[in-house]
Amino acid sequence: MVNAARLLALNNAHAEQTSLLDPTRLQQMIAGAFQVATIGEIECFLIAFDQDADYDSPNFLWLRARHDRFVYVDRIVTAPEARGRGHARRLYRDLFAQAVAADHDRVLCEVNRVPPNPGSDVFHERLGFTGIGEATSASGKTVRFLERRLTPGDRGG
Repeated sequence: MVNAARLLALNNAHAEQTSLLDPTRLQQMIAGAFQVATIGEIECFLIAFDQDADYDSPNFLWLRARHDRFVYVDRIVTAPEARGRGHARRLYRDLFAQAVAADHDRVLCEVNRVPPNPGSDVFHERLGFTGIGEATSASGKTVRFLERRLTPGDRGG
């Protein structure tokens, strides 16, 4: 069972990198997600959707218009005091395994360019993500879309 209150608090503390959520929106996201994963007392969390999700995020819709089948990481956040412990990497590895098990061949996400998020850029590059496009929202936020192709080796063990 996900501790939604803690997840919401951690998300909203990092709203510049993700986006602000209210409890209702968070519950909708959890209900429609391909995967919701957490570590500890919400030291780190990940929310991902597949292409069939009933989700209206402009970034998700941009990707769905260009790809038939995928898993999309909508957000991954690690609490500052828990950084450097490999939590986010562990959540991604588990997501890769779940995506391969569900016959997906790619995981997609985006990272802010404006405002910049250099730590996330480096993290995703180390996991094998590469750029596949950019978009700017009406609010002026620019994101870079990334793709990580999956292999049978991502199944885990």
